[in-house]
Amino acid sequence: QVQLVESGGRLVQAGDSLRLSCAASGGTFSRNHMGWFRQAPGKEREFVAALYGSTSTSYAASVKGRFTISRDNAKNTVYLQMNSLKPDDTGVYYCAVLRYFGGTVVDYWGQGTQVTVSS
Repeated sequence: QVQLVESGGRLVQAGDSLRLSCAASGGTFSRNHMGWFRQAPGKEREFVAALYGSTSTSYAASVKGRFTISRDNAKNTVYLQMNSLKPDDTGVYYCAVLRYFGGTVVDYWGQGTQVTVSS
């Protein structure tokens, strides 16, 4: 069983930067493929970014070039660096353990952290 705890979400202005963290416990973190998803009010949860292994990444088109996913295996933590934030980036951001290399099927979810971007 893996537990994921996100942090770092807050209210920011458009154009600002923000870094989200996700601390994992249980399982073997270094072996996990990790992802970030988000859910805006009234919308379905959507994929944001994934890190397969240590170096293979994938991003949603809407965030590519602005967001960066990374991990620190020594701290059992995955990060999402978000730059040039837009109001459309507002939502609850969820960390997840992904089941397959290259996929977005989720085995475990975190509880989420709220990001609000004001215009």
